Amino acid sequence: MAAGTISRIRLENFMCHSSLHIELGEHVNFITGQNGSGKSAILTALCVAFGCRAKNTQRAASLKDFIKTGCSYASILVDINNHGEDAFKPEVFGNVIILERRITESSSSTVLKDQHDPAPARRRALKGSFTRRRCSSKPALLLPRLDLLPAGAGRPRAASLLQAGAAPPPPGSPPRRRCPSSAPRLEAPPRWCCSPAVLQGRKVAHRKDDLVEIIEHFNIDVENPCVIMSQDKSREFLHSGNDKDKFKFFFKATLLQQVNDLLGSIRKNLNVVDSIVEELERSIMPVLKELDDIQDKIKNMEHIEEIAHEIENLKKKLAWAWVYDVDKKIGEQTEKLEKLRERIPACQERIDRNTAIIEEVRKEFIVKKENVRSFLEKTQEVRRMKEKMQHDIHEAVKLKMDLEKEHARGMQVLNKMNTRVRRLEVQVHEFQLKRMQQTQAEVFQVEDSIWELQQEINSANLCATRLSEEEKKLSEELQDIIKSISDIGKEIDEDGRRINHLKSQIEDLRRRQHDKLTAFGGDRVQSLYRSIERHHSRFKCPPIGPIGYHVQLASDCWSLAVDCALGRLLDAFIVSCHKDSLILRECAKEVKYHNLQIIIYDFAKPRLDIPNHLLPSTTHPTILSVIHSKNPTILNVLVDQGHTERQVLVQDYEVGKSVAFDKRIRNLKEVYTSDGCKMFCRGSVETILPPNRKWRAGRLCTSLGEKIIEIENETAEIKKINSERWDLKGKLVIDRDNINSKLRTLKRKREDEEQHLERKKVQLDDTKKISIANKHDTAVDTSELEAEMMQVKEDIGNKELVLEKINLKLTDALREENDKRASYKNFIGSAHAEMGSISDAEHELQLVEEKINDAQQDKAHYEGVMERKVLAPIKMAESELTDLQQLHQEYFEKASRICAEKEVEALGGVGGSTLEQLSDRINKLNQKFQQESRRYTETIDDLRALHDKKGRKILRKQQMYAGFRGKLNACQKALDLRWRKFQRNAGLLKRQLTWLFNEHLGKKGISGHINVDYKNEVLSVDLTMPQDASRDTVRDTRGLSGGERSFSTLCFTLALHGMTEAPFRAMDEFDVFMDAVSRKISLDTLVDFAVAQGSQWIFITPHDISMVKAGDRIKKQQMAAPRG
Repeated sequence: MAAGTISRIRLENFMCHSSLHIELGEHVNFITGQNGSGKSAILTALCVAFGCRAKNTQRAASLKDFIKTGCSYASILVDINNHGEDAFKPEVFGNVIILERRITESSSSTVLKDQHDPAPARRRALKGSFTRRRCSSKPALLLPRLDLLPAGAGRPRAASLLQAGAAPPPPGSPPRRRCPSSAPRLEAPPRWCCSPAVLQGRKVAHRKDDLVEIIEHFNIDVENPCVIMSQDKSREFLHSGNDKDKFKFFFKATLLQQVNDLLGSIRKNLNVVDSIVEELERSIMPVLKELDDIQDKIKNMEHIEEIAHEIENLKKKLAWAWVYDVDKKIGEQTEKLEKLRERIPACQERIDRNTAIIEEVRKEFIVKKENVRSFLEKTQEVRRMKEKMQHDIHEAVKLKMDLEKEHARGMQVLNKMNTRVRRLEVQVHEFQLKRMQQTQAEVFQVEDSIWELQQEINSANLCATRLSEEEKKLSEELQDIIKSISDIGKEIDEDGRRINHLKSQIEDLRRRQHDKLTAFGGDRVQSLYRSIERHHSRFKCPPIGPIGYHVQLASDCWSLAVDCALGRLLDAFIVSCHKDSLILRECAKEVKYHNLQIIIYDFAKPRLDIPNHLLPSTTHPTILSVIHSKNPTILNVLVDQGHTERQVLVQDYEVGKSVAFDKRIRNLKEVYTSDGCKMFCRGSVETILPPNRKWRAGRLCTSLGEKIIEIENETAEIKKINSERWDLKGKLVIDRDNINSKLRTLKRKREDEEQHLERKKVQLDDTKKISIANKHDTAVDTSELEAEMMQVKEDIGNKELVLEKINLKLTDALREENDKRASYKNFIGSAHAEMGSISDAEHELQLVEEKINDAQQDKAHYEGVMERKVLAPIKMAESELTDLQQLHQEYFEKASRICAEKEVEALGGVGGSTLEQLSDRINKLNQKFQQESRRYTETIDDLRALHDKKGRKILRKQQMYAGFRGKLNACQKALDLRWRKFQRNAGLLKRQLTWLFNEHLGKKGISGHINVDYKNEVLSVDLTMPQDASRDTVRDTRGLSGGERSFSTLCFTLALHGMTEAPFRAMDEFDVFMDAVSRKISLDTLVDFAVAQGSQWIFITPHDISMVKAGDRIKKQQMAAPRG
């Protein structure tokens, strides 16, 4: 198929079509159908797809009116062939360009796609966005340009005559074809389907400029009646007998109207520019007058310039007079500096003499200091020896004290041993005495005591055992009561928690009864809603949520099951894009609503239609079947995110197990019972999750009043049972206290009995020990005590020997201590003699040091005199001299900048004039100059600068305005030339129309002439019929028969079609006012012309076209009858 032709049109929710898919042939296409079947909607869709405004289609006031009632969007897809050498960017779009126009309630968009998956480089070739907006009707052009003729469809072939001025082609010449038909003819029959079309292709571009570029490339102008002739245009132009309507049709089809409007707007703009240039030229006249006034002021102020010149000369002399005055001061300061420098040698001689004295005394000081240092070294050696002797004395004293302590400890041990010997002697004596006093009667008495104690012990043991058993029974009874109290306390606490939980449920249900929104996030959702309202202008589309707020249940019996199945998904919000999700996240963060679930979904998608083979094959309902929502986006999200179409609901537990595990139903994900129990199977693993017992009703429940009453009754019943438990607990506490009292009494008795038993056992043990001891005493021998006594006496002898040795060491230590103290005393006496010599050396050193200080003071005195009275005045004089020299340099530079010294000498120099005289004279001249200048506010230099500035500015404006005038005249001449060419070409197009009109009329032997009056904007047709012997011309076509008038109108239309170029053309109800014979003749003529012309034609008619013979180049399609 040729490039630029239409191969397929797909409509969705457009006007009366829910879904339409039509394929077109390469040459001639007939689309027939009853009225109301949507034939004209096809041409309307073509106009809208190629950028036509809604008002220009005469079918709607705005684009959103084209959306089918009940739908949220409309979609138009047009497949444009892109074959052959006239293809538009085939490396980007391929063989087919898919033009998609999508219309919503708030906007519209255009997208260009290719037929295949583009390479990355191709995807980057065209980028951008196209949002439909109203174009300005004002022309933005100022200069008449010939290349501004539109490049759209319907451009007349004679338009090139605007530049070339050539004659149109002669009648009968074959028409030129801009888009050759090189693509093969489509063999597939047209398909009509109600389901949405499957969209193919990848997005290549979406900018308006890309669509305009394609339209200009293929020469498509859908607003040209010769390209697309709608019903309204057919009635307005073809079937109207008004000559003005025919002229409008001709003027618009040949694009003369567009060129005429363009040239008119350019002429209007040129007139506006001409008035602006004239206003600019008049605006500089006051400035020219002001410039003349400034020149007059300059002439009147020239005498003031003479005074200023004299003041300038005096200023020059004053500047150099300052230089000469500073020269004089520099000479005087130099003489003063020389006198001060003559004082330096005398002061320096005294300073040198004191310096020599200081050096001599300093050498003596060093010698003395060395002697003192040697004495000090000896003193340090004496000090070290003194410290050593003190340390030795200390060690001797320490050794003596240690020996004394050791001797004292030995004496203590010796005394203890003597005491032990005496005690052993006493024990031996006592043992011998006891053995003599033991008798047989005492033995019998001890055995009787043992038997009596044993009887008492047995009785006390029986009594303690009985008391322990009674205590154990009471303890067990007490533990049972304590356990019962604890259990009852736990039940009371559990009932309290249940009551609090039921109260919170009642409050939540009442809050939900008042505001359903709080069930899905509490107060945070209300705060989030207020935040969204504050930021509503930032959202592309308002968010939807929470999801549970927009969902209703068919029956409240499933509320708990649905709540358990969907869970947090009911709290989620839905947005249309990622940007809106970020804004919603900011709003949630603002109100501290963390972990908000946000789902991104396309709001424009219709409700999902789930086929039956994808649903669980069971008679039990699914969650999707029991929920309802007015918003299809809510249901789509619940299907996509919650899989509600695969979650089955059952009434009880057993049925749920049978459905979930026994039957193995396809497409079944989970089973929920009415009380919230969840069952599912994953492979061979069967899982059952118990329901949440905390809640009695799901958040989607609507019968909240009944639930509140039910929970209140349950709360009252629990409170009643809880009160009975409190009474029982009070009784048990009293029993516990009584048992505790009895238990404490038994415990005291048992403890007293056990203590009595222990005492008797102790007495028995003591008696038995005494009996055993008595038996052993008879056989005890005193040999061991005597042996121990002998050993202790031997140890006493050894200890006495050790003490004698310690006494000897102590005597030696006392002798050594006395010797060291005597040596230390002798050493201290010799050291005092040496310290006297050191004192004398230090006194001599001090005298030498005083001499040094005196000499240094004298030296410092003369140095101060040198510094204060000699060097300081010299420095001050040098500083003043430096300042004068700098001042001289500064004055010299200033004077040199004012004028050269030679120039002052040329003026007579400054001799005979002082600084004061020159200043007074300059002041007087300044006063005179100011008096003269008060007459004028500006100086002559300012006036001259102002005159030059204004002169340059005026000159630039004059040159600029002259350039404007020259360009404007050139534009006016060019516009006149274009206008003459336009008029000439209009005449040529009129002749070409007559030639082509005669050419089509000649096929039936009719001749005619078309008269076009551009001034009065009328177009009339003159015909001469072949059966008329008189050859009279019929000037009014209303005098012709219906067939003749229809045929002449058809010839007029075909003549205009022959003057225009387009890849495809369409005519809607062109034969609506024709009879059967005229319709057959017209159809045959149209088909022959269309086949010979070579472009693609689309004819839409409600009438029968069976008389048109089908062929390879003719394709017929029948529209389905409209639904009642």
